[in-house]
Amino acid sequence: MKNNREQILKVKAGRLSLEQRVRRSLDIIEQFKDYNAFLQVYPDQALEQARHIDRKIAAGETLGSLAGFILAVKDNIHIAGKETTCASNILKGFRSPFSATAVEKLQQADAVIIGKTNLDEFAMGSSNESSAFGVVKNPSDPERVPGGSSGGSAVAVAIRAVDAALGSDTGGSVRQPAAFTGVVGFKPSYGRVSRYGLVAYSSSLDQIGTLADSVENAARVIQTISGHDPHDSTSANVDVPDLSSFLDRDVRGMKIGLPKEYFAQGLDAGIRQAILNVADRLRENGAVVEEMNLPYTEYAIATYYIIATAEASSNLARYDGVRYGLRNGENEDLREMFEQTRSSGFGEEVKRRIMLGTYVLSAGYYEAYYNKALKVRRLIKEAFDQAFASYDVLLTPTTPTTAFKIGEKIDDPLTMYLGDVYTVSANLAGICSLALPAGKHDNGLPVGLQLMAGSFREDALVRVGDFIEKNCIS
Repeated sequence: MKNNREQILKVKAGRLSLEQRVRRSLDIIEQFKDYNAFLQVYPDQALEQARHIDRKIAAGETLGSLAGFILAVKDNIHIAGKETTCASNILKGFRSPFSATAVEKLQQADAVIIGKTNLDEFAMGSSNESSAFGVVKNPSDPERVPGGSSGGSAVAVAIRAVDAALGSDTGGSVRQPAAFTGVVGFKPSYGRVSRYGLVAYSSSLDQIGTLADSVENAARVIQTISGHDPHDSTSANVDVPDLSSFLDRDVRGMKIGLPKEYFAQGLDAGIRQAILNVADRLRENGAVVEEMNLPYTEYAIATYYIIATAEASSNLARYDGVRYGLRNGENEDLREMFEQTRSSGFGEEVKRRIMLGTYVLSAGYYEAYYNKALKVRRLIKEAFDQAFASYDVLLTPTTPTTAFKIGEKIDDPLTMYLGDVYTVSANLAGICSLALPAGKHDNGLPVGLQLMAGSFREDALVRVGDFIEKNCIS
């Protein structure tokens, strides 16, 4: 993990050409194209941007905070003039007229954006099998999924094609693929990073995050894209701490909770042991690590899939063949055109979630499902608030299993949904969360651990996560 950071520093010092780095990245993307991580690659633009940065370095000009970095962007985040497909046929060929605020901040920081990555269609999935443009393969075992929905971004980092990649996290879509592919996934607090330019799935849960090759690089990207944005009414007007100042610190005296509910039945024994080994290392280094309770955890999955699908059914109503994207049906009947466009444009998983969401919002069921889910969500948030009154961070598994085989769960959506059991709570509560490698399982696959901290306490995640990465993983 240190190699990329060292290369970035060499670029900034003028000892390595950024153009060379970009050419190497393009070679890697070509070498691993069968993994299907990228939907679009921008070689000419990336090389020109690299030359521009090299000229700035040679001239001794002031550089942006991400000079030397090569990044990819998940294809549900807008880049002006580039396609935004959300891995769906209904948006195939659509070019965005504007860039997301997060993308603009990357560009202003002198990052090179090399392409856009594959995902589960409209970010709805946990395996990257629902993309209209094909399955993404896990570099650890190409017969296995990379996780989702930000699977392409995770694989782009895992194969070392990029230093970091933007993803979106609605219920674990940055953290779960990070765990499955052995990289770092950082979901900031709701409101920390502007959602302007992120195609909406579930507006009260969605958050732009990043996947990276180290906690340090993830923190630098989050630092860059954070901050208040008047274009996003949910963007929080709070100070952004200097996350880099929390690197290379100890954990002495920090209080770390192990929620019993996250170590219950259903968790793979190898993953459990890997997390407990990290807990022991933290204790040895002066942290207070103890078991605690996190009430209402058992209701998180049901609550999440009611709220997320309800908001999805509303947000995806705009894809009707009238405004943009696919239009099917050469006839005068508007209703038939809607039906044909949506039936042929959306994949099975997206249709399933639209129908579930429409059902829980329908007359007679709104109170029984959606309104009740909102009340439980409040209880989950209050439980986390109470936990963070006593603990700096919580340490949990990221996933109950390691990466599963392609096709293994695609016909069993309930089993697929239950794989998000440890990640959805952070989105429901709006808190920040960090996933990072915890070693290898006996089966040879990556194991991921998860840290959670209170709203706008990304500094605590960076401090503990960086320490674990450098001192607790053999």
